Amino acid sequence: MEKSRDPLRLENIPSCLSCPVREDSLFCQLGDEALAELNAMRQTSVHPKGTVLFAEGQPSQGLFILCSGRAKLTANSVAGRTMIVRVAQGGEVLGLSAVLSDQPYEVSAVTLEPVQVNFIPRSNFLHFLQKHGDVSLRVVQHLSMELRRAYRQVTRIALAPTAQAKLAGLLLEWAGASGQPPREGAQFELQLTHEEIGALIGSSRETITRLLTDFRSKGLIQTQGTTIALPNPQELEELLT
Repeated sequence: MEKSRDPLRLENIPSCLSCPVREDSLFCQLGDEALAELNAMRQTSVHPKGTVLFAEGQPSQGLFILCSGRAKLTANSVAGRTMIVRVAQGGEVLGLSAVLSDQPYEVSAVTLEPVQVNFIPRSNFLHFLQKHGDVSLRVVQHLSMELRRAYRQVTRIALAPTAQAKLAGLLLEWAGASGQPPREGAQFELQLTHEEIGALIGSSRETITRLLTDFRSKGLIQTQGTTIALPNPQELEELLT
């Protein structure tokens, strides 16, 4: 089946069975029977940039599978300050812990670009887990991965001695997105604005702009458009202490 395109110029994925990120997503590595059942219960929608998929504190109604596009997960303080927890990529499952615990969503999910989303109602998903016990192990593994990611986020913000160290750690993490240490010349696309990067590591937009300019002038990074390259990752790593 060919993939279609919608008015938002987003490449639509018509079925979980033909998903291009099937090897990476949590549920898409299931057997054909279970995957077909999951595919039958999904409610597919396409949203433009800036859409709130779900809001922090909202009762958890179900899972959101980000088929394509990206979304930022944000949390707000009592004083109204917004922090970006992380950026979710295509293939990720959002709202899982809230659905399993029957608690409100812990964060808000806002699209960074046009996205295709599969929504699975909570009651349907819980019934699916009861019927397919092997999926429970995958869910536990996924939640463990989310917990490790949260630990890294807390460590980067709370333990890094300076804003310079926080930004250096974030750039190294993005350059090594595969889980491996970034190699010389590693590069990646900058996914957030300077203001959003600041919200991710607890700094101001002005600080991020100044630090990126400083990194570039010292040869720690190279930029071309939205692409950032790390000529020598070890030099950035020296800023972490």
